[in-house]
Amino acid sequence: MPASHAEVEDDRRIRELLQNWAIWRDAGDWERFRTVWHPDGRMMATWTQGTGDEFIEISKQAWAKGISILHFLGGISVDLAGARAIAQTKMTISQRAEVEGVLCDVLCTGRFYDFLEKREGRWGIVLRQPIYEKDRMDPVTPGTAPVLDKALLEQFPPGYRHLAYLQTRIGYTVKRDMPGLKGPEVEALYARGAAWLQGKPLS
Repeated sequence: MPASHAEVEDDRRIRELLQNWAIWRDAGDWERFRTVWHPDGRMMATWTQGTGDEFIEISKQAWAKGISILHFLGGISVDLAGARAIAQTKMTISQRAEVEGVLCDVLCTGRFYDFLEKREGRWGIVLRQPIYEKDRMDPVTPGTAPVLDKALLEQFPPGYRHLAYLQTRIGYTVKRDMPGLKGPEVEALYARGAAWLQGKPLS
């Protein structure tokens, strides 16, 4: 069945919102970035979990410390159900920091899994939950390599263990049960998404 004009427009607005998230967040355009969230919207990241406003404040603090976390987006898939939607966006997270005395880049590939709602004519994020599929760590200067603590590295899920290692080493407490490509965590997330589209409360 062809999408209605209203559905096409909702899909367009959601895609625009998701792209603005990455541009405004990485540019430090905090006031415009605030507009992609609903007031009760929440952000789940490896290094912080909280409301959109809390995410903005801790991101500002990270910027002031020189912490570099950047995002790059790929394809977007949107499932619409009236005033609710689930969107999945292919993405990479890149972070640069010194690890065991060596400046490194970590690149994590995954998806943003977003719970969205249209309130008073405006789409906004109610929950953003990244899915972490795989990652790697590379020294910035060729020929150098950090000597990693294998025991610490293996404490983290495979999808984001190098990212978690770097973030732990710079002082963050990393959440250790984030969803990956497979497993019970991501299956539970898909179930929450299906329930959201059916009009059920966000569990």
